[in-house]
Amino acid sequence: MSSALRGFTIGVTADRRSGEQISLFEGRGAACLHGPTIRTHPLRPEAEILEATEAFLAEPVDVVVLNTGIGVRGWLEAADSVLIGDQLRTALSEALLVSRGPKAHGAAVTADLEVAWNAPNATSDEVVAYLADIGVAGKRVGVQLDGAAGGTIVERLEAMGAEVVGVPVYRWSIPDDLGPAQSLVRAVCDRRVDALTFTARPAVENFVAIAESMNRRDEVVAACAEHVEVFCVGPVCAQGVLETGLGDPRFPERSRLGAMAMFVTAALSEQSSMVQVGGCDLMLKGSTVSVDGADPVSLTGRERQLLDALLVKPGVVYSKELLLRSIWGRGETDTHVVEVTVGRLRQRLGRAGVGIETVIRRGYRASAT
Repeated sequence: MSSALRGFTIGVTADRRSGEQISLFEGRGAACLHGPTIRTHPLRPEAEILEATEAFLAEPVDVVVLNTGIGVRGWLEAADSVLIGDQLRTALSEALLVSRGPKAHGAAVTADLEVAWNAPNATSDEVVAYLADIGVAGKRVGVQLDGAAGGTIVERLEAMGAEVVGVPVYRWSIPDDLGPAQSLVRAVCDRRVDALTFTARPAVENFVAIAESMNRRDEVVAACAEHVEVFCVGPVCAQGVLETGLGDPRFPERSRLGAMAMFVTAALSEQSSMVQVGGCDLMLKGSTVSVDGADPVSLTGRERQLLDALLVKPGVVYSKELLLRSIWGRGETDTHVVEVTVGRLRQRLGRAGVGIETVIRRGYRASAT
């Protein structure tokens, strides 16, 4: 088992394949907090999928837009279940297939379907631009809709003069049980997670909506700007992070779960630092601290924040009031919590704890010696 992520806590917002994602991170030594902000609902084939597929097959289709891997696979499986899978594969093989990203492309290739063009950055804008270039006016265009229903791309293609047949395969919603997602929001606000991962744009939007319903959106935004790294599986998801104000998201070149796990590992494992406190060498990595090479000790979110604040300018005295406002926010008014946290931090640091000095009537400072 790798220890590259030991000391880091990662918040996972996905529902689908969340177990696989968590295993990838835990296998590298991370702790994970699962707070799904999205729920994927497959549609029953005898209902919406069947009706839409029959409309799709009613007349020849010139172009088909494949949006997602799960959608392509789900569409074919649903058609097979009602004995029209062969008809669907024939219709798809006779159309110009356009893929929005590598997952949809991969699913099509696995089904022995030839994709004519794949969007380089996995965005709907690229798909629309490509179809505008080749011209779709007067053509019949099928669109495998993603979980957000794909309304925008349908409207844009219709505005270009295409006859669009949308095929819904699944839909997304906010989970029925919001408890885990709300716990993740609180952990982000308290700086108890080092990173957040998103694998779908609606998961980003739902996360922000849940935070807003808890009156903690501003805290979440501040935490993501100052402490919590935001990672996305690809550019579409990352655009949602930018538009919701969650900060500057990072994503791998390849929009794959494994690639994201490797990217997160590389990014976080670089975030270790060595400082001197109380005559000792402290290795800071995520929520852990190692004193003079000893086994790492876990710090709480507040303890790590307090240590980070004192280390901004070692030797400078920070008042209790300033530390209270900067770490706990305006919702906390009792400076006693600062005193208690300082005491616990000193205990965690062991012999280096003497470097967290009390300056009578003024506050606290970190000393290298």
